[in-house]
Amino acid sequence: MFKNFANVWTIVGVAQDLKRVAPLAMRVAGERVVLFRDDAGKACALIDQCPHRGVALSLGRVEYGVIECPFHGWRFDGAGRNCHVPWNPDAKRENLAATSLPCREAGGLLWLYTGFDPTEEPEPSQTLTAQDRVALCAQSVTWKAHWTRVMENMLDSPHLPFVHRSTIGRDLAKHVGDGRLEMVFESRTYGGRICASVDGSPRAGNMDYRFPNVMELFIDPPGKTFRLMVACIPEDEQTTRLWLLTVRSFARAPLFDFAFRWMNRRIAREDQAIVESSLPAEVPPPAEEASVRTDAPTLAFRKIYRERLLGSSASAPRRRECFAP
Repeated sequence: MFKNFANVWTIVGVAQDLKRVAPLAMRVAGERVVLFRDDAGKACALIDQCPHRGVALSLGRVEYGVIECPFHGWRFDGAGRNCHVPWNPDAKRENLAATSLPCREAGGLLWLYTGFDPTEEPEPSQTLTAQDRVALCAQSVTWKAHWTRVMENMLDSPHLPFVHRSTIGRDLAKHVGDGRLEMVFESRTYGGRICASVDGSPRAGNMDYRFPNVMELFIDPPGKTFRLMVACIPEDEQTTRLWLLTVRSFARAPLFDFAFRWMNRRIAREDQAIVESSLPAEVPPPAEEASVRTDAPTLAFRKIYRERLLGSSASAPRRRECFAP
């Protein structure tokens, strides 16, 4: 399960979008997953497949913190325990559980663990945990591309003056031709810090790579916080869902969200067709594509991907045991 993306915490949505009365369906690394809230309001996740006849639990309803299968009415709580089997009062419900997954809320976001036994909790950026002084604006888009191509695009600055020459790449475009761009990837416990300079002068707009699949761009005006974060969630080998997050300490009223979403969509559209045209679909070993000095951040990501994610998988518990969050 979760082939090549197993045993990691990933952002999968915004906490406020998960309501008590409706399940939230998604695909993560080839697996169907359903999220819902239990009777205490806690976010829970199950593999979106009833153990009875395999139908999607997300097509059912949520009542009193349990999700009901739409086919035969079997009910499951947030830990996957079977709470009711209609017509079968003598059923051994302890053997009829759904498969649960670790799920958390942190930094205003929903996090899913692509496995069954996490040894650590999700570690959101400090930008997200400062909710008392920032506003979070979020939206998602879907690209027909392998998530590794999408991720390295987010870590790549040299493309800005060409793909985004009329938006975020306008300033860097002035230096194309005779300028020397330096890209440095500094390893950090969470992933890496990416710094750029042109002709020896540091550039504003450093960024962080947060393992496994998040980019955070620092574009703070003087005395303010303004960050763009992108989470690249693999739905399957051909599709990536991007969560575009704008975090700011100014213009915090929700009525400003429209402008930030509009700009994020515009920038994402500038990248989309180009990234979707990449061949091969998945990033190959470094030796199979030409690279230069300014590719240091993307080559660092490829190394991390091949060492920590490629070939990974998670095995569901053999017995119908429930994960206790």
